[in-house]
Amino acid sequence: MNKVNRRIIVAVIVILIVITVIALIFILHGRDRGNVVIISQNGEIIYTIDLSKENDRIITVEYHGSKNVIEIKNGNIHILDADCPDHICVNTGWLKNVPIVCLPNKLVIEYAN
Repeated sequence: MNKVNRRIIVAVIVILIVITVIALIFILHGRDRGNVVIISQNGEIIYTIDLSKENDRIITVEYHGSKNVIEIKNGNIHILDADCPDHICVNTGWLKNVPIVCLPNKLVIEYAN
């Protein structure tokens, strides 16, 4: 084999290794974190819920006269309605990888570690 062929083979092997590492990063990063969510308010856990075992339901959480309406449906969870002024928590949608946060009502919904 000449030097050009060796360089091509080495380049192909390096490219395959890089592609494999990138694929593993995406697979591990996107891996299911489980179905247990924690709902906390003002730093205290108020609910720990296994979404895979939970029936569809509505949970209302109050904080100093304001409320958040949380919906659990088909194994998913989101804030359906809130008394906060900006509704960022409502607009976040269904819980994915990023926690749902309502700063005015000090409410956080996130996957358990």
